[in-house]
Amino acid sequence: MTEVRDAVIVDVVRTPSGRGKPGGALSAVHPVDLLAGVLRALVDRTGIDPALVEDVITGCVSQAGQQGLNIGRNALLSAGFPESVPATTIDRQCGSSQQAMHFAAQAIMSGTQDVVIAGGVEMMSRVPMGSAIAGSDPWGPGVAARYPEGLIAQGHSAELIAARAKFTRAELDEYAARSHRLAAAAAAAGDFAGEIVPVTLPDGAVVDTDQTVRAGTTPESLAGLKPSFADPAIAARFPEVDFSITAGNSSPLTDGASAALIMAADTAQRLGLRPRARFHALSVVGDDPLLMLTGVLPATRAVLARSGLTIGEIDAYEVNEAFAPVPMLWQREFAADPDRLNPRGGAIALGHPMGASGVRIMATMLGFLEATGGRYGLQTMCEGGGLANATIVERL
Repeated sequence: MTEVRDAVIVDVVRTPSGRGKPGGALSAVHPVDLLAGVLRALVDRTGIDPALVEDVITGCVSQAGQQGLNIGRNALLSAGFPESVPATTIDRQCGSSQQAMHFAAQAIMSGTQDVVIAGGVEMMSRVPMGSAIAGSDPWGPGVAARYPEGLIAQGHSAELIAARAKFTRAELDEYAARSHRLAAAAAAAGDFAGEIVPVTLPDGAVVDTDQTVRAGTTPESLAGLKPSFADPAIAARFPEVDFSITAGNSSPLTDGASAALIMAADTAQRLGLRPRARFHALSVVGDDPLLMLTGVLPATRAVLARSGLTIGEIDAYEVNEAFAPVPMLWQREFAADPDRLNPRGGAIALGHPMGASGVRIMATMLGFLEATGGRYGLQTMCEGGGLANATIVERL
C-alpha cells in the first residue's frame, strides 16, 4: 500500500480586490494577465523553477468570453512558464479554487505529482456573473422533474436561510459592518501586505490595496439600503421571507486572482523551501440545492470528523461571507468562538471574485495564523447547487 505523503503550502498570494464592474480598479486588466501576475509572483517569491510545476489547476466560475478556452493554460503561457507545463480549469462554483487546492493536495498525497499550483480568477467586470449560461437552460428536464416547483437564485436562498434562522435585518447589517470594521483595521495595520501582489494597470498605475473595503460602514448606514432580491413570486411561495438581504450584507461583485504553490513535504525540503502549512483534512459535500448555501454545515462536520479535531481546537475559522446569514448560521450551529470567525473580515468587505475566493481565503487565514501563533485553521465555502468544501490546515 502506498504511503500517504504530506502535502504542504509553500506560498499563497492574491491580487487586491477590485470592484467587479466597468471602471473598477482592476477592470482594465485582461483576466488572463491578472491570473498570470499571481503565477509569476509565486515563482519570484519562492525562486522555484516553473519547469518543475506538474500542473496548474485553476478555478473559474464564468468560463466564457475572455475567461473561456482553459484560462489556466493561457495564464501560465502569459506568465512565461515553459510550454511543457499543463493546466486545467475547473468549476465548483464559488469553491472552485478551494477545490483546486484539494485536487492539488490529493495528487501530492497519492504520489501522482510532486509540485502543483492551485489558483483561481474571476473578472466580474469583464465577464458578468451568469454570462456563461445566459439565455440557456442549464438544468434540463430531469432536474425540472425532480424539483417541480423550481430551484431559486442564491440571493433567495440567503433570504430563506435568514428567515428560517430568524436573523433580523439589524443583525445581518451588524455582521456586515463588523466585516468592514475588521478588514479596515487589518489593512491599516498592514496585515494584508504579505499576501497581496500589486497589479500594474496598462496606464502604469499600481493597485496594491483592496478596493471593496469601506472603513466607515456602520449598521446605521447599511440600514438605509433596499433589499436586493424582493420578488412577489418568492414572497408567495415562501411567506416567511421578509427580504432582508441587501447589497450591504452581501459580498460585492469583485475582480481578483489568487494562487498557491503546493508540493510534497520531502520535495520542499529537497528544494530548500520552507513550507508555511500542511493540509490536515479535506471534505466536499452535496446538500439541499434549494437552500443551497447550507452545505458549509455538513462539510464542516465531515472535515472535523476526518481531522479528529474539535471546533475548540481550531484557532481561526474562515466561512465565506457570500451573504451574512451563512457565517452567522455556521457560528450558531457550531457554538464557535465569534472572535475566531473571519478575524480580518470576510468577503462582504474583502470581496468575492468567485473562482479565486477559496485560495484568497487561504492566504488571509494563513497570514492570521502566522501573526498570532495559531496552529489550525478551518475554511469552508458555500457553493451554487448546494455544494460546499471544507479544509483544515496546520501552520508549520
